[in-house]
Amino acid sequence: MPIRYLKAPIHSRSKAINKRGGKVEMDERLRELQQHLAGALFFDQKMRILYATDASAYRELPLAVAIPKHEADLQTLIAFADREAISLVPRAAGTSLAGQVVGGGIIVDISKHFTKILELNKEERWVRVQPGVIRDELNLFLQEHGLFFGPETSTANRAMIGGMVGNNSCGSNSLRYKSTREHTLEVEVILSDGTTTTFKALSFDEFCAKCALPGLEGKLYTHIRSLLSDYNNQVEIRKEFPKASVTRRNTGYAIDMLLDTDPFTAGAAAFNFCSLICGSEGTLAFITAIKLRVEPLSTKPTALLCAHFTNVDDALRANLIALQYDPLVAELMDHYILDCTKNNIEQRQNRFFVTGAPGAVLVIEYEGDDLEQVYSQIKKVEQAMRAAGLGYHFPVVSGADKKRVWELRKAGLGLLSNTAGDEKPVAVIEDTAVDVVDLPDYIAEFNQILSAYGLYSVHYAHAATGELHLRPILNLKKAAGKTQFRVLATEIAKLVKKYKGSLSGEHGDGRLRGEFIALMIGEHNYRLLQDIKKTWDPKGIFNPGKIVETPAMDAFLRYDQATRPLSRIPSVFRYGDQHLLQHVEQCNGSGDCRKTPLAGGTMCPSYMATRDEQDTTRARANILREILSTSVKENPFDHEAIKEVMDLCLSCKGCKSECPSSVDMAKLKADFQQAYYDAHGVPMRSWLIGHIAGLHQIAAFAPWLYNWTVGNRYTGSWIKKVMGFAPQRALPSIASQTLFRWFNARKTNDMPNRKKTLYFFFDEFTNYQDVGIGKQAIILLERLGYAIKAIKHPPSGRALVSKGFLREAKRIANTQVKLFSHLLAEDAYLVGVEPSAILSFRDEYVDLVDKELLETAELLGKRALTIEEFLFQEMEVGLLDGRFFEDRAATVLVHAHCQQKAWGLQDAVAAVLSLPKNYRVQKIPSGCCGMAGSFGYEQEHYALSQQIGELVLFPQLRARAEESIVAASGTSCRHQIKDGVQVVALHPITILLQALKA
Repeated sequence: MPIRYLKAPIHSRSKAINKRGGKVEMDERLRELQQHLAGALFFDQKMRILYATDASAYRELPLAVAIPKHEADLQTLIAFADREAISLVPRAAGTSLAGQVVGGGIIVDISKHFTKILELNKEERWVRVQPGVIRDELNLFLQEHGLFFGPETSTANRAMIGGMVGNNSCGSNSLRYKSTREHTLEVEVILSDGTTTTFKALSFDEFCAKCALPGLEGKLYTHIRSLLSDYNNQVEIRKEFPKASVTRRNTGYAIDMLLDTDPFTAGAAAFNFCSLICGSEGTLAFITAIKLRVEPLSTKPTALLCAHFTNVDDALRANLIALQYDPLVAELMDHYILDCTKNNIEQRQNRFFVTGAPGAVLVIEYEGDDLEQVYSQIKKVEQAMRAAGLGYHFPVVSGADKKRVWELRKAGLGLLSNTAGDEKPVAVIEDTAVDVVDLPDYIAEFNQILSAYGLYSVHYAHAATGELHLRPILNLKKAAGKTQFRVLATEIAKLVKKYKGSLSGEHGDGRLRGEFIALMIGEHNYRLLQDIKKTWDPKGIFNPGKIVETPAMDAFLRYDQATRPLSRIPSVFRYGDQHLLQHVEQCNGSGDCRKTPLAGGTMCPSYMATRDEQDTTRARANILREILSTSVKENPFDHEAIKEVMDLCLSCKGCKSECPSSVDMAKLKADFQQAYYDAHGVPMRSWLIGHIAGLHQIAAFAPWLYNWTVGNRYTGSWIKKVMGFAPQRALPSIASQTLFRWFNARKTNDMPNRKKTLYFFFDEFTNYQDVGIGKQAIILLERLGYAIKAIKHPPSGRALVSKGFLREAKRIANTQVKLFSHLLAEDAYLVGVEPSAILSFRDEYVDLVDKELLETAELLGKRALTIEEFLFQEMEVGLLDGRFFEDRAATVLVHAHCQQKAWGLQDAVAAVLSLPKNYRVQKIPSGCCGMAGSFGYEQEHYALSQQIGELVLFPQLRARAEESIVAASGTSCRHQIKDGVQVVALHPITILLQALKA
């Protein structure tokens, strides 16, 4: 099919942007292009910033960002690029580590609309998909049919098949399943001239017929026939490309693979251009569909041997022993990686198998017909390692706990960025692969080179297949660090060449390694690659500057544009040993925030609903990093672009625990809001919401009047309209008596020998709105044998923090810490009902209080517990069990509050609800409910809040058995559930009190 131009042609006076009369004229062309796309096209500064980086060290502002809706949009974009002589940069999840999707042309994001699984053939074991299908979601679909797609990546819960083809991805299981290339049967593409075709395996006669085709497609086949039939080329390719025993090979275009096919090698596999497309990084054609070979789902049991070693060298030599026993996987984690896991809330819980302080752990997976056979095999491996004097501790993990081990390993990439300061483990030489037999000697030489420069590296990942991810610690903000960046890349490229390895084993060449391809495969072969690119893409419209003709590997680095003195970036929060911008820079772009509801977790609820990159935590970090480091304004937060990108952050705290780099976007958003108010003043609605505790205190003098006013059809509607609240929402009423007043006025039957003394925290939500739940909590605790005390204290400041009134919240934090500091001298706890309020003590307060109160705040935070958390602790030490509760059966569905999830407390909630021995407790696999404090009340956010609820929570509640009980700890969650599905959710304390024996 010939190239299709726009029906209303875009005017063209010249081919180069810099000759078109500047940006204004190009914007006119882009606006015209925009009108001819069913999808979206953005060319504003904000969107260009959001797409200027991937997960690599590179940054380049694109010309525009396109979100095509269907193949016709791709045709239109290719026609535009051809006519205007600009480039298209295909992008899926944007998790590439070598700058593959960083470029100055139009970023073409296929992740939103090209997400269909098109066809499945169970008998022939293949599936056909669009390039935006997520790898793990494909396997969820295939699982129902007893099949799965083998190649994986550590980013598999958001990495897309198109990106995996582009990079020829593989991962931990590549020892058995190799790379994406070995599983790609066909690819449907649009060529640079606009024609469409399908590449697949061809017999000799079919290959010859393709050579006879007219146009570009025929030219591709005749060119490759000419190139690979040349004897001199054959000799050079076989001489210079990585040796065949290096199974992970992503060095340039895979002409060595094509050479080993019929018609160039007798008796070899059939010729298939898919081998070339895989690993071509979108530089040759635009993929529209992919046909993949899939495997039968294995049902054999497996177990993990988590061997501990004193150093990396011992682990690598033990790896060679492990390989003799036919493992599925062998993955390495060194002590740098393991130390990083200590500081991540989510991953700390996955360290259960780590004993002491090993220099390295090798995780090796074996399978068998039954577990007994697996354990027997593992015992032989352990004995062989011990006999060789390798390893000192050999724990074995099986069952559900295996997933926790692999989650710890997969988190390694993001965890590496979770280091304070400007020195970071840098992806510069992290993708080298050699023959696994050479790996110990190669790593020894590698470390000698680093040592000569006074550097060291982390070591982790794919020991089984000769590839470790090796990241030296560099400061790319300084000239010395940038010099080391280049010097190390050059030195290690020479070392890899010495071992005839591949400079890229799985992450691709991109703009990081493209400069060294000529060194790796020889100048002669590099010219062959250049010839291929020119034949396939004569005008260079497909992702130029990757693989061939790349810019210098130290050009376009992330921090090259930074100009602002860091001391001028204001913040009220503390960020540990960092300043605010360094905390932002912990985001390395790995895209964990692009998970969908099928992947589980909370982060990031707005992205889960919209699937727009703008709504990821990564996008928010990108906009902050860019503007805060370049703004010339006295107040660098005074930028509308930041406000727009921050708008849909629900401050759910999911990123605090689920982001491997622990980027706390809720804190950053609050600091932004405070600074933005300083520049623009405070909106009335924000002030009223932030100061809701004070307003309720006033309303408590005449609660009947307040409730009548907000509940009346006319006045209530008027209030919502003036406040900008959604008319569909019911404004919460307040109780006729505050909880604190009830507590002080009641008569108590003081019992001696109480188990513990607890101070009750009268947060502003429980004290004024959920008074009944507060009463139930106090009664339950007393009936369980605990003494309850109360002191007068300010509200939690939760609403102030959520709306960015941080200076006021700081004063409250100081007051609260001083008030409750006496608990450190007593064996007592501070217990609260509303999770977001009581958890402020261990979260925001620690980062807000005056420096002299910091140590006290940290200690107090450990004594400030949600009521469920306290009861769980009592269960753990044997002071609370099912004897206190009735035996009747019930099913309880639990939706945990976001702050509980952020601190890993959802399991504690489920555990205490299991105290009645016949209660069957099920955790709803939901993320954020969508309400998020006031977010779901606000008119402009109402529809999105409902959309978030519909992702998992609402459907699960509609499908529940009618007699089941729904539990939700958060007041916002209970309101959202009632509004969304007309179900009354109970606080866990209410459920436990109802189940308590008389």
